[in-house]
Amino acid sequence: MDIFEEIVELRRAGRRGALATIVNARGSIPSFESAKMLVRDDGTISGTIGGGCVEAEVWQAAREVMEQEKPRTLTFNLNHDPKYDTGLVCGGTLEIYLEPILPVQTVYLFGAGHVSVNVYRAARMAGFEVVVIDDRESYANRERFPEAKDVYAEDFDHALSQLTPNQSSYLVIVTRGHRDDMRVLRWAVDTPAKYIGMIGSQRKVIAIYKELEKEGIAAEKLARVYAPVGLDIGAITPEEIAIAIVAEMIAIRRGAGSLNHKRSVKASEILQSAKQTSRED
Repeated sequence: MDIFEEIVELRRAGRRGALATIVNARGSIPSFESAKMLVRDDGTISGTIGGGCVEAEVWQAAREVMEQEKPRTLTFNLNHDPKYDTGLVCGGTLEIYLEPILPVQTVYLFGAGHVSVNVYRAARMAGFEVVVIDDRESYANRERFPEAKDVYAEDFDHALSQLTPNQSSYLVIVTRGHRDDMRVLRWAVDTPAKYIGMIGSQRKVIAIYKELEKEGIAAEKLARVYAPVGLDIGAITPEEIAIAIVAEMIAIRRGAGSLNHKRSVKASEILQSAKQTSRED
């Protein structure tokens, strides 16, 4: 398979990688300018940039590039460093550009109301693919979501059975009622999704958590959820709420550690409140 076809397949599977390309070569090197090597997230490779210690160092750097999601340029002076004298090189200098290969990041929007339309627009601008799910065809349609990857206008339970989110998926639960929010959340916490967010007041979140815990869903699973969804920016209008939600997803995508801490604190407080109200009941 062509290396570019492999990259497409890797991204569609929700996996990461890094592509190494020789961008500059002077003197005698063990490969040729524009040679490429793909390093996958499981450590396997495709293609070559010449083998030996250079390739081993590039492989290690590629692991870091895919984790940090930032490109890097490596320079090797093969004339003056004896560790590169492996019989594979004759001397020279080469520069290798390493770029991260990131999975397709898909937002699954559960609900197709006013907030969802604006989340869809902002998420598309931020580079996410969007899948829309709602049980109302008058809301979930191509007129309202023309650039969505998929639009499901059917019962939530039936739609959920067809979805296969992966570790690069973002689940945003903004249906029109508690019952459907809880139905989707019950399914969502058992997926490998990178992000799960649910709209609603803290009172609503506590009520849903209480019900799900009664069903036997562990508190640890609920602690994954960003609820109430979105960064706390005082958002009121559907447009503002959508910006808060997408901003939170971008922060997760970029690995904002402080945000993860705030979420874990918020989650623990909500779960503690749920337990307290359960005792009072």
